[in-house]
Amino acid sequence: MLLPTAAVQTELIDVVRITETMSSPWADALAGEDTALWEADQVQQALLLVAELPEGELQRCFFPGWGIRARKASESLFEIAFCFRCQGARLWGPVVPADQQGIHSFDPDSAPGRALLALFQSTDPS
Repeated sequence: MLLPTAAVQTELIDVVRITETMSSPWADALAGEDTALWEADQVQQALLLVAELPEGELQRCFFPGWGIRARKASESLFEIAFCFRCQGARLWGPVVPADQQGIHSFDPDSAPGRALLALFQSTDPS
């Protein structure tokens, strides 16, 4: 999955378990429970997995269960909401060029897809 070039500025990632159905796939911000704050090596590992996600066959549901907020200290860079069912990931935020904003397909059954989901699930307190 293509990340914005400004992703290299990411210092922190908030992991969000999207527990409420997003009112719209085009919501301004992720809604849910923050389950982890990743720093340093965790940020690099997560961004590498996202970057390595191969394209998938986009379905239609888009009910994301996990998301990330990438930021630089207190400055928001971008957000990604992942739907592992429909193989869609919505990318948006202040550093994302207009032609990259929107829903992109990814293969959740790929090695990076499975590893990313496992990282997310490891943060879930339930």
